[in-house]
Amino acid sequence: MSENERSLADLSDDEWRERLTDDEYHILRERGTEPKFSGDHLDRKADGTYTCTGCGAALFDADTKFGSGTGWPSFYDAVEGAVTLETDTRHGMTRTEVLCARCGGHLGHVFEDGPDPTGERYCINSVALDFDPED
Repeated sequence: MSENERSLADLSDDEWRERLTDDEYHILRERGTEPKFSGDHLDRKADGTYTCTGCGAALFDADTKFGSGTGWPSFYDAVEGAVTLETDTRHGMTRTEVLCARCGGHLGHVFEDGPDPTGERYCINSVALDFDPED
């Protein structure tokens, strides 16, 4: 684990609150969900890389983004090693939660109703993402 990763893992709740906006904190640290069709990245079609708002880690390549019609940015694959998956049993259902592998921030959920080649739909909150356009 790099020094940056160690320092992120050791951040206190107060330090996360200082680093993030209220909306970012709610999504990334409190496992919130932004309203459907409200996110800045929903209709973005540019080439580049989507990164974690909390730590800047590369998460999704723009070429894996697709229009799912669900109201949240959707991707059929993540950058290798960029996310971790955990079982989420909140709200009376069982889902697979997507977390940033570097900082542990909540990104969204992954479902098995996506397009080829993976058949997966990473349903991600725009607030949890920054965008790094391709040069």
